[in-house]
Amino acid sequence: MRKLTIMAGLLGATLLAACGSNEVVLPGERLGIREVLQNRGTEEGTPANTQRAINLPAQVANAAWAQSGVSPFARTENAALGASLTPLWSVNIGQGDQRRHKLNTNQVALGGRIFTMDSANLVTAVSTDGQVLWTHNLTPLRDASNQAQGGGFAAADGRLYVASGFGTLSALDAATGAEIWVQRLDSAATGAPTYRDGLIYLTSGDSLAWAVEAQDGRIRWQIEGVGDINNVAGAPAPAVDDQRVVFAYGDGTVQAAFRQGGLQLWNANIAGGRDGSAIALIDDVTGDPLISGDTVFAGNFSGRTVALDKASGERLWTAKQGALGPMWPAGDSVFFVSDRNQLVRLDARDGTQIWAVDLPGYLARSNPQKKRDRTFANLGPILAGGRLIVASTDGQIRSFDPTSGALVGTTAIDGGATTRPIVVNGVLYVVSGKGQLHAFR
Repeated sequence: MRKLTIMAGLLGATLLAACGSNEVVLPGERLGIREVLQNRGTEEGTPANTQRAINLPAQVANAAWAQSGVSPFARTENAALGASLTPLWSVNIGQGDQRRHKLNTNQVALGGRIFTMDSANLVTAVSTDGQVLWTHNLTPLRDASNQAQGGGFAAADGRLYVASGFGTLSALDAATGAEIWVQRLDSAATGAPTYRDGLIYLTSGDSLAWAVEAQDGRIRWQIEGVGDINNVAGAPAPAVDDQRVVFAYGDGTVQAAFRQGGLQLWNANIAGGRDGSAIALIDDVTGDPLISGDTVFAGNFSGRTVALDKASGERLWTAKQGALGPMWPAGDSVFFVSDRNQLVRLDARDGTQIWAVDLPGYLARSNPQKKRDRTFANLGPILAGGRLIVASTDGQIRSFDPTSGALVGTTAIDGGATTRPIVVNGVLYVVSGKGQLHAFR
């Protein structure tokens, strides 16, 4: 005890002596830690926007938008659309955005019907003149509608294939909404499925890939990926070409397999993130893998976008931009909404930035105690009518010039957009936060 008392006394005397001495101020420039971390690795500065000519594909009067455009066969590269957007009609499709349940399932269209899902898991079919044709509730009998959210669609051969947050994949009759079969999955299926040649591909729980027989719902094969607790709601839609299917998992892995038998071909990881940013901890793949020619484009939430060789998975280039949704290839470029809420154009050959324009990120604070009053989501882009179209939860649909990124038009949408727009037969369809499907021509 005596030794402990002596040691405590010596320590106290040392501390008092330190307090009494003058602090030594080192000379030199002071830099904020946050600013250093945010700028590390970007010493070259932000590239200046340039205006570069682009050879766009011809406009096509498409009759369907049946599933996600990440697969070449399912993508209308430049849908025909008028120079300005005029509201045609709007119709209620169920429950809109709630505090804890969001309306975030993208609509699809086939056979003169537009299919939507509200925030309470109600599927609705609407005619092209705005009439509700049928509804189907995906909520299981023993569950409540607020126990799950999210999902996705793929339509083909008179059927609508629906993934849901309840962990089911359902086949519905596209004309009546009648249930044909249901396959129960191991975990929530909050992303869109992809249909090709009698098989449905999807990811559940951001960690398990499925190939399911479209005829009867039987499982053809499965692949176990790697999950991650730092995920964003909604798994990427698998991208499919003639031979391969490309999945993405919650840990940032992109994986290719033979689409018929499930034999794995390669794995690649979208590594890296923004230094000094908390969202860099979320390495989920939010820029759905997209096949364009011999290249797979994909991006994560934390600040990286990559181009991969489709055959080998070899990384061709990396851009220090995250992608918040599927990218859109056109000409020599690829376009996407970045993790910094910018619409970005990169050179598809080497990933260099051509231009980036700001999109609405948040509403300026009115209360000094709050950093921001409300944040906005920007959904898109798609290429239609020769321009890039982005719909936002701030209540505007914006059109941009692909050459320069200049804003060329805006159209108001009541309640703000909550889904990516689609274009069919010259009409743009998008769902608002009020639970309404809107049509513009």
